[in-house]
Amino acid sequence: MKYAENYLRSAAAIITAYSGDMPFAGFLKMHFAANKKFGSKDRRYISQICYSYFRTGNSMVGIDLELALKAALYLCNNEPGVWADLFDQPWLTNWSVSLTERIEYVKNHIAYFNPTQIFPFVSCLSKTIEVEKFSQSHLIQPDLFIRVRPGRLPNVIKAFTSNGIAYKSITESCLALPNGTKLEGIAELDKDFVIQDYSSQQTASIMEAAKQLRKGKDASVDVWDCCAASGGKSILARDFLGNMELTVSDIRKSIIQNLAQRFERAGIRKYQSLVVDLSMPITAPELAGMQFDLIICDAPCSGSGTWGRTPEQLTQFSEHEIVVFQQLQQHIVQNALPKLRNNGYFLYITCSVFEAENEAIIPFFENKFPFVKLVEQISIKGYDMKADTMYAALFKKMD
Repeated sequence: MKYAENYLRSAAAIITAYSGDMPFAGFLKMHFAANKKFGSKDRRYISQICYSYFRTGNSMVGIDLELALKAALYLCNNEPGVWADLFDQPWLTNWSVSLTERIEYVKNHIAYFNPTQIFPFVSCLSKTIEVEKFSQSHLIQPDLFIRVRPGRLPNVIKAFTSNGIAYKSITESCLALPNGTKLEGIAELDKDFVIQDYSSQQTASIMEAAKQLRKGKDASVDVWDCCAASGGKSILARDFLGNMELTVSDIRKSIIQNLAQRFERAGIRKYQSLVVDLSMPITAPELAGMQFDLIICDAPCSGSGTWGRTPEQLTQFSEHEIVVFQQLQQHIVQNALPKLRNNGYFLYITCSVFEAENEAIIPFFENKFPFVKLVEQISIKGYDMKADTMYAALFKKMD
């Protein structure tokens, strides 16, 4: 490619200027806005180099930056493609479609390359995580997943086919698309389909336990999505649990406002929304006296199971933050759980891979709430599916 070396130098300058005080996507957008000389193709190629570099975590420490950028492109691509001009013939000859073989080649040809440091926080991982597979998964761009809502599959397939959008069916309701696929104006977002990671979709099978609490065929269950964010878990619950009385809350007023727009598109109009800070004891009068059959707690966390999508976190995250998140999660559980009805279920979810944020919540429940029993816990290993990795645990409040 004619401008490959120029793109490499531009990427090096951008990475050097990045301080980590904001998401890299936002920093990159600001940089390109301030440098109008870059066209859309330039921005795409420079971005690819930058993100490839971040995907290597701390494995390139001590290596000249431009050499590290080339090595990152080699590791993150199954074939040279447009980057062939950057590489000498031995690299091109040994450009294997096998990621393991590419890692081994870089290890043998670049001093200081340390693949064990792609994910720098191995000692903090949950014991269920397969360390090497998980670490190497960061070198692979995750897919974009959508969940097709009940009865809307024909609409979605027709829209994708007519617009030439490539997709792969994972389940009857889950489709995987190449990352970066533009879906604006394709079918009806949130009505026909929701953008939701494959692993996140799998939590539906756990929350279905709440169906047994329904008193009759047309009766509803009381559900509180207590850390609702964009409302993805609420829409999931609606689709899988059916009729329910829904309450959603979040600490951020702007999020609740955005959620209202999303619920309107999704056809969810019967619900109560609140701004609540669950790191503190509940004072919201709207929640006074209320009890729920199911509390969904998609807890704020490190997001370490999603860093394949924000790989700058591999080098910008600080280990001490894990304890901060763990304490916040415990405060949220402690303040939300008293709202659970007898025989009701509390679903705890994170998109973290750290034991302190995941399995460590179980002894906290057992010590603080001896009347609450663990029903099921699951580590959702998205790294086998080009998806996020998550944790979920379902608890039941006994009579």
